[in-house]
Amino acid sequence: MGAKNCPETPRQKMINMMYIVLTAMLALNVAAEVLEAFRVVDSSLLQTLEAVDIQNAQLYASFDQAYAENPTKVAEWKDKADEVKAKSKEMINFVWQLKDDMVNYSGSKPVNEDNILTEEDYFHITVAGDTVELGKVDDLNGPSEYMITQKHATELREKIAEYKAFLVSIVGEDNEELKKTVLSELKTEDPKGNIKSGTEKKSWESEHFENKPLIAVLTLLSKIQIDVKNSESNMVKYLYSEIDAGSFKFNRLGAMVLPNSNVVLMGDEYKADVILAAEDTTQQPEIIINGRAFPVKDGKATYVGNTDKPGVFKWSGLIKYKTPGGIIKSYPFEQEYQVTQPSVTMSATKMNVFYKGLDNPFEVSGGSIPSENLEVTMTNGKIVRNGNLFTINPTDLDATGKKTKVSVYAKINGDRRLIGTSDWRVKEVPDPVAQVAGISGGNIKKELLTIQDGVMAVLEDFDFEFKYTVTQFTLETTGSDGYSNPYPVKGNRFSQQQKDALKRVNINTWVNITDIKAVGDDGSTRDLDPISLKIK
Repeated sequence: MGAKNCPETPRQKMINMMYIVLTAMLALNVAAEVLEAFRVVDSSLLQTLEAVDIQNAQLYASFDQAYAENPTKVAEWKDKADEVKAKSKEMINFVWQLKDDMVNYSGSKPVNEDNILTEEDYFHITVAGDTVELGKVDDLNGPSEYMITQKHATELREKIAEYKAFLVSIVGEDNEELKKTVLSELKTEDPKGNIKSGTEKKSWESEHFENKPLIAVLTLLSKIQIDVKNSESNMVKYLYSEIDAGSFKFNRLGAMVLPNSNVVLMGDEYKADVILAAEDTTQQPEIIINGRAFPVKDGKATYVGNTDKPGVFKWSGLIKYKTPGGIIKSYPFEQEYQVTQPSVTMSATKMNVFYKGLDNPFEVSGGSIPSENLEVTMTNGKIVRNGNLFTINPTDLDATGKKTKVSVYAKINGDRRLIGTSDWRVKEVPDPVAQVAGISGGNIKKELLTIQDGVMAVLEDFDFEFKYTVTQFTLETTGSDGYSNPYPVKGNRFSQQQKDALKRVNINTWVNITDIKAVGDDGSTRDLDPISLKIK
């Protein structure tokens, strides 16, 4: 609701125009006719003030009736209207008191000295012969001293600004037009000077109250009271319209099912709210999703989310709908959905084995539950997570699998749920096999043997990234005298003495490599089986 719903009446336009003309005439000459004209305008303003007050009283009566019929619906708006009424009355009475005090300061007095002024009397305070007898209507000094020197004009300006801010604070965010109307009716900004015309820049106080005759100042204060009453009237009409602004008119009903989750595990409860949805087929809402307006059909917009990767995805939007009162209401919303990869979990029952001392890679599939919602724990070891992958490091050997249990928990609808457990065995990494030229025994050509660098420790058919390194071995050859000649060495490479001995061996004799030791990546030392090679 805005200014177009509270148009300025021809009478009000005429009064404002007369005030401007008469103020301009004062700059030339404060003639008796001009002063009398101000008195007429002031009297007319007070009559208008009383008329607007009666109109506002009717609005408040309508509020009382609506509240009696539906307290729940009306309470919020009636409370605000009552607050507007109280603030407006406080503002009007403050101006009445300014008038009274300024008239007395200028030397005027009540007709009856024993007369005590009431709020009703204030309507006639500037009318000669009723309540107050104005002593000198063209007094220029008294009003200036009282309003400017004694800072009452500044106090009035602050009161108006405070009242204006209060009214703006209770106007909804969607009604900028009404806010502009309030700010326009209750202006307190300093007027701008004009450099070209040589007009001096003045304050709001000086512009309105400095060097003005008493009757002109009283007339201006009456205009301020009219502005306050008009603002009050606009605000109360707006608040009354808000009672039914949210009472949407719908002409089609339908059922809607809202599940609590799109992912349900076996054994869990599936819950869904079933509601009656209403629709107005005569107008469509505006639906904005992720910052983009979507086409609407039958009151609904269809959102299709991306499913090119797994995870939990959030999306949000805004529904805008025009109320019967013409105000756009906004209704924000947020939703999320889960995307899971098609997967199958396979395992050989007798192969549930972890190796001590190794980083055992471990994968978990929760079916329709995203990996980020899974938690893995275990006994006899620790688990390290890296993204969606897990690494298991057992602590102790457990050949029977009685003390090593892996448990998987899932976060479902905010709850931590156990969804599965399994038992695992813990074994040592198997011993490697010592090899030379890729063999661990048997026949070998002398030429091939003599070009080898040393002895290797190999883990056969073991898929983990784990290796052993030979740290010592002894090479034994048979000499021409039939005796065995041992050549020990530290490390995994043939020494020069060993290489020279291999060159001297004869065909069909045996070369033995014994006392082989190897150290694994985990620091453990293993004794390996000897290698027996027949020279060919």
